Amino acid sequence: MREQMVMHEATPAVKQAFWTRKRREQLAGWLFMTPEVVGMVLVSAFPLLFSLFLSFTDWNLVGGLSSIRFVQFDNYVSLFHDSRFLLALRNNVMFTAITVPVGLAIALVMAVLVQAKVYGKSYFKVAFFIPYICSTVAVAAVWSALYHPSKGPLNLFLNQVGFDNPPKWLVDTSFSLVAIMIIYIWQLIGYNMIIFMAGLSNIPEDLYESATIDGANGIQQFRKITLPLLGPTTFFLGITGVISSFKVFDIIKFLTNGGPNYSSTVIVYQIYEEGFQKFKMGYASAMSWVLFLIIVLVTSITWITQNRKIHY
Repeated sequence: MREQMVMHEATPAVKQAFWTRKRREQLAGWLFMTPEVVGMVLVSAFPLLFSLFLSFTDWNLVGGLSSIRFVQFDNYVSLFHDSRFLLALRNNVMFTAITVPVGLAIALVMAVLVQAKVYGKSYFKVAFFIPYICSTVAVAAVWSALYHPSKGPLNLFLNQVGFDNPPKWLVDTSFSLVAIMIIYIWQLIGYNMIIFMAGLSNIPEDLYESATIDGANGIQQFRKITLPLLGPTTFFLGITGVISSFKVFDIIKFLTNGGPNYSSTVIVYQIYEEGFQKFKMGYASAMSWVLFLIIVLVTSITWITQNRKIHY
C-alpha cells in the first residue's frame, strides 16, 4: 500500500493542452463575428461618435478637417432660436401625430374585414402590400400626377362633385404637408395590415365562438377580444411607425423640396439642407442629435406606458 502511494506521488501530472476543443470552437465563433463587428464599428459606431463630436463644432465640409472649430453648445442654443428648425420640428410632430394613429386605425379595420369577411385573402394581401415594396420615387411620381392642380384626376373629380376651388395640394402652403401625409399613410397601410392579420391569426376562434354564444355582437367582440389581444402587435407597429415617421425624407425631397415656403419641411430634410447644401456639418450634426433624443424620448414614454398597462 505504501509503495503504491509512493508511486502515485511520483507520477507527474498530465499538463492540459491550452487549445481545447471548446476554446477552438469559441475562437472560430469570434473569427466569424469579426467582419460583422468591424463593419458595425466602421459603419455605425464611428459615424455616430464623430457626429456627436461635430455637433459641438463649427465645420464647413468644403474646408476639410483643418477648418473644424470647437464652439461648445452654440449649435444647440442656435437651434432653438432658428425659426426654420422650429417650423420643421412642428411639422414633424404634426406628421407623426396624424400619420401613425390614422394609419394604424385604417390598417386594423381593413385587416379585420379581410380576415373575416372577404374571399381571396391572398390577393388582397398582395394588392395592399405592393405600394410598400414599390420605389418611393415611383410612388411619388404617380401621386404628383394625381395631385396636379388643374389636370390631376383628383381635382377633376372634386370639380365634378361641386368643389369650385379644390386645394392646390403640393403647391399650396396649407395642404402640402397634408398631401404628403395621405401618400405616406397609403403606402404603409399594406405593411401594417399584413402584421395585424398575422396577429389576428393567433387569436383562438374559441373566444369569438364563446362571445357569440353569450350574445356579444361584432363591435363588442372587436372591443373586448380583438383590441386587447392585438395590444403587443399594435405596440410594435406604433413604435416602428413613430421612428419611421420622424425619418421621412425621400418623398418630401422628390415632391416638394420642403416647400412651398417651408410648409412641408421636416427635421431630416432640414438636416440634409444644412449639411449637404450649405455644408454646415456641425449645425446639421446638432440637429441629428436633437432628432435622436426626441425619438428616444417618445419611444421610452410609449414603452413605459405600455408596460404599465400590461402590469395593471
